[in-house]
Amino acid sequence: MKRYLLHAAVAIGGALLALSACPAARAQNTAPALAAFDAMFAGINDYTAIIHAHETKGTATQDRVYQYMFMKPHYAKTLILAGDGKGSGGVWAGTNQVSGHQGGILSGIHLKVDIHDPRAVSLRGVTIPEGLLQNVVGRYATIPGALTQSNGGIVGGVETDRLDLKVTDPASNDGVSEQILYLSRETHWPVRQILYSGSQIVLDESITDLKTNTGLTQADFPF
Repeated sequence: MKRYLLHAAVAIGGALLALSACPAARAQNTAPALAAFDAMFAGINDYTAIIHAHETKGTATQDRVYQYMFMKPHYAKTLILAGDGKGSGGVWAGTNQVSGHQGGILSGIHLKVDIHDPRAVSLRGVTIPEGLLQNVVGRYATIPGALTQSNGGIVGGVETDRLDLKVTDPASNDGVSEQILYLSRETHWPVRQILYSGSQIVLDESITDLKTNTGLTQADFPF
């Protein structure tokens, strides 16, 4: 069966449930852009976004366009709009499982699998909740390393702040040695992220079409 779910999770169990609903607990690193995001995120109930992702692992590459839906406290839904696994999607409801389906003629067949099942992750093993934007931002606070903030210039048509995290121990961070995040100065949401393993870009993703407080309900996340 082809891989059919997306990008995303933090950790299984209680920690995973806690991180899904709000930005990760602030442990090591601080920056004004992180505080601004936290304040903004506290005031919303749900969001939808399109994520354009390019991943590499060894000599393999994967390009996908994902649609993401999230509702507090811990509901997420993804659909692969383009690329490998087009038409596949999945729902996460805060447990250690995802409910997913393939694209094409098999789209009517739903299966529940472990959140880290090879069919439920991206090329680099990213799970659905890990791709949630609040968890993307949260990792810049919780991964040990040297974090700096600077003017990011115009990215995706908006003025940005740039967070640059030099990771202390890449081996404990899936080989990622540096991660850079651009956040809109106006909305404080992330608009682009680039991850490096040494000099190689292993993830380059852009966030577009973000909408908040759209009125999602639990019925939008059938599990």
